[in-house]
Amino acid sequence: MKIGIVGYPGSGKTTIFNALTGLRADTGPGGRVHENMGAIKVPDSRVVTLAEMHHSKKLVLAAVGFLDVGGGMGGAKAGSSSALPPDVIQAMQGCDALVLVLRAFANPALSEGPDPLRDLGNLQADLILSDLGPLENRLGRLTKEPGKPGEKELLGRCIEHLEGGAPLATMGLGEAEWGILSGFGSLSGKPALFLLNQEEGDFDGAVPATVVEAAGGMPVLAMSGKIEMDITELPEEEQPEFLAAMGLDSSARDRFVQAAYGLLDLISFLTTGEDESRAWPIARGTPAQRAAGKIHSDIERGFIRAEVIAYDELVALGGEKQARDAGRLRLEGKTYLVQDGDVVNFRFNV
Repeated sequence: MKIGIVGYPGSGKTTIFNALTGLRADTGPGGRVHENMGAIKVPDSRVVTLAEMHHSKKLVLAAVGFLDVGGGMGGAKAGSSSALPPDVIQAMQGCDALVLVLRAFANPALSEGPDPLRDLGNLQADLILSDLGPLENRLGRLTKEPGKPGEKELLGRCIEHLEGGAPLATMGLGEAEWGILSGFGSLSGKPALFLLNQEEGDFDGAVPATVVEAAGGMPVLAMSGKIEMDITELPEEEQPEFLAAMGLDSSARDRFVQAAYGLLDLISFLTTGEDESRAWPIARGTPAQRAAGKIHSDIERGFIRAEVIAYDELVALGGEKQARDAGRLRLEGKTYLVQDGDVVNFRFNV
């Protein structure tokens, strides 16, 4: 699963990417055309607790891929077509969710001052315009050739919705309708959040009400990419002192990563033991047999049953041995829908 970080030149999106991943991708003005890719661990205190409880030799957190989209994007101008170059659109279409960065800090390399509402409106317009063209072209072809059942009516509704200035994500489409639209690479239909990149000296984690309102129900988080990048460059033991000096009680990074993880509608099931405690990311609603395949295809193929207990219950009992002795491990079959925080032991035979 991959989340694209998108923003106009000078928005600080590569600084944010570096802060999240610990990498050192080039930053600065200009139209960078290449993409940066990195994996980010999803903070999960449950794995830490399980590892301590079972004296695990290894601790493994779930990870999400982040793509810092390049391409030299420019803001949309009134009356123009989409400002997103084709290579940027293509990169975004390959992402499962989007983080749209809004600049809220002064950048001496830019002639325009910070205006998050301007950037938010332009980005929304860019996504909508990039979706309109392909849908209109397809609807035009449907006058000369047959389409899928219900396709013509659906495209008409989608185009009307987009022309009204609203993204496809707000239409409340069902699974079958999204299936019809799957070949269009819709951008405005992807899960997305706005990230307000604030001035280092002004950062307080708060998002102005005007920005929240303009986002139209989409999540908005605040971060200072500069602060977060400074934090990652410090030894771990010095980070709390740095945060305290900045007047902050915690890093915004962990909250952001967890929110981005939620964008993908992912949950984590857990495994634990002396060798390893680990979080395994799966899509919400995944049945037990398919979840077993996340660990190894042989486990999925030879699935017999899953021994399951909720994390909170396992911790309250004091560990897996105590839960087993108390008979609290549930036996679930292949169709059981794994829940977030389930601690699972798969039984299989191949």
